[in-house]
Amino acid sequence: MGGSAGMFAPRKGGGVTVTLDEIEISILRSLAVQLLELIGPGEPEPAEDADPLAVLFASDGPTEPPSDPALARLFPDAYGGPGPEDQAVDPTELAARSAEFRRFTENDLRTHKREDALAVVRSLDGLAPAGGEAAVLELTGELPLRWLGALNDLRLTIAARLDITEDDESAALLRLPDDDPRKPMVMAYLWLGGLQESLIETL
Repeated sequence: MGGSAGMFAPRKGGGVTVTLDEIEISILRSLAVQLLELIGPGEPEPAEDADPLAVLFASDGPTEPPSDPALARLFPDAYGGPGPEDQAVDPTELAARSAEFRRFTENDLRTHKREDALAVVRSLDGLAPAGGEAAVLELTGELPLRWLGALNDLRLTIAARLDITEDDESAALLRLPDDDPRKPMVMAYLWLGGLQESLIETL
């Protein structure tokens, strides 16, 4: 069984299940496709006979943080946070470290996030709820972790669009009037949070 609707439950034999209706499937798929569009195309595959070490050091990524606030949350700077260990370092040196780290990691991170979002789309494409009935989605192997990554990325993206920085702000947003244009996005943000939390608990 898929547990209570919209919540993940353990699957007999391993993995997890979740019961989703047609609207939930449509919303999740649409959000995952939008996330794929936001992240952008992946890197071209290297030739089969390419030297893996040469490929690793040849594939330079970007050195500047993304200008889009949502992408900046998905791909934050590696250095320069509020930690005390960073306060003692010259800001110019921190910026240089962040740029170097980003150059070698962002492309791989983008690929990983694309794979997570694609896993969600493909899982949902395999579901076929009939006549308005809910469908039970079963996730096994690496899929639960792929979903967890994608749910987290979706929440980060929506939080950036809503300018949410702390979870307690979402409670205030929940009190928005129904005619506020941000209300559907707030509801999606909270719903994804519930899904993410139930998946973490189930895993």
